[in-house]
Amino acid sequence: MPNTKSAWKNLRKSEKRRLRNKSVKSSTKTYVKKFLALLNSGKPEEARTFLSEVTKRVDMAASKGVFHKNKAARIKSRLAQRLNRALAESSSLQ
Repeated sequence: MPNTKSAWKNLRKSEKRRLRNKSVKSSTKTYVKKFLALLNSGKPEEARTFLSEVTKRVDMAASKGVFHKNKAARIKSRLAQRLNRALAESSSLQ
């Protein structure tokens, strides 16, 4: 346990930050899961429009320090690859 007043304050601050980070990370993961669900359900055109919203959420999380900027770039890249693969498959089926 903290011994000084400043240590107590730092404990309170880090707890607030932990809860905020947890909330941002959770909502970002939810958007990613919704995007992947759209792809898996065979709706790549809807997923294409939803990708911009997911990208926005990931960028916001990176700007707040929840994700490292390289991790955010990696997430966005992988989602774009999945979308491109799904779009290529749907166009080859038609």
